[in-house]
Amino acid sequence: MFLELAQWLAKDIRAFNVFGYITLRAVLACLTALLITFAIGPTMIRRLTSYKIGQSVRDDGPQSHLLKAGTPTMGGALILVAVCVTTLLWADLENRFVWVVLAVTLCFGAVGWIDDYRKVVYRNPKGLSARAKFFYQSLIGVIAAYVIAFSTNLPAQTEFIVPFFKNVAYPLGVIGFMAVTYCVIVGTSNAVNLTDGLDGLAIMPTVMISGALGIFAYVAGNVVFARYLGFPYIPGAGELAVFCGALAGAGLAFLWFNAYPAEVFMGDVGALALGAALGTIAVIVRQEIVLFIMGGVFVVETLSVVLQVASFKLTGKRIFRMAPLHHHYELKGWKENQVVVRFWIITMMLVLIGLSTLKLR
Repeated sequence: MFLELAQWLAKDIRAFNVFGYITLRAVLACLTALLITFAIGPTMIRRLTSYKIGQSVRDDGPQSHLLKAGTPTMGGALILVAVCVTTLLWADLENRFVWVVLAVTLCFGAVGWIDDYRKVVYRNPKGLSARAKFFYQSLIGVIAAYVIAFSTNLPAQTEFIVPFFKNVAYPLGVIGFMAVTYCVIVGTSNAVNLTDGLDGLAIMPTVMISGALGIFAYVAGNVVFARYLGFPYIPGAGELAVFCGALAGAGLAFLWFNAYPAEVFMGDVGALALGAALGTIAVIVRQEIVLFIMGGVFVVETLSVVLQVASFKLTGKRIFRMAPLHHHYELKGWKENQVVVRFWIITMMLVLIGLSTLKLR
């Protein structure tokens, strides 16, 4: 919206041409989302509290979590509002990738909202059944994969790129590309959701990863930088840096309310949506493995659940004291803040490793 206005004003006042730079709009999007979240956050939290939209807590978890019962949830809606409004204000609305990422984010957010609503209204910690949730996620993931696959026009845009190697890329074809896209979007969505179990644990890694993906998006959408760094040039991908900026800004502001002790929880409406957004962006800019590296905490949390379930079904024994992994460390005696900050530190290291693939090829 502002871009179109600036382009119209630039016909008479050349200074408005500065808003054509993606980097500037990404920074402004970050600040705008930050301010929007700060502005409407307290009001939304009061509303959620007045509507008694409180978190239900599993009685088989760490006993310290019982104190969290009743804390407002569905706070992820705050992030989605800020990200969507900011993206519409600062992004190029003629860019197809922007609309794809927005659509996927909102659709997964809708699934999460239904899940959270059932938890709140029916006081059922399990919410939407796993089968129903997976069905809707799969439906959205398949549609997104189809749209992205047929939005590409160069073979390089569907290659599976291996980081740290300059010329190692595998052509996937349409079917293979759709399969990878589906797995990345749905997998990342569920991974972030599983990680969102402690105050601030999921949102800060999401902020760091979205910032890094914004850099990758800018490089992929810039023909000069893409050629210099050996990346496939993807016209229009650079505009996703604006979305990433908005996501980072909204996430940072949300952390103000979500830091220990949390005033509000993100809920599935936020976790599922943000994970899907990260996965969609990574697919578009062809950095699925880099996302796997940077989101190592999300990956390990997910694997801990898979291994725990498999071990219990096959042997009747549990590998961890409790899954996901952050609960295991809590039961070992780590305080909640220790778990959260240490996982943040690990994520920062992994994000730096991921960013190093820009040049180490």
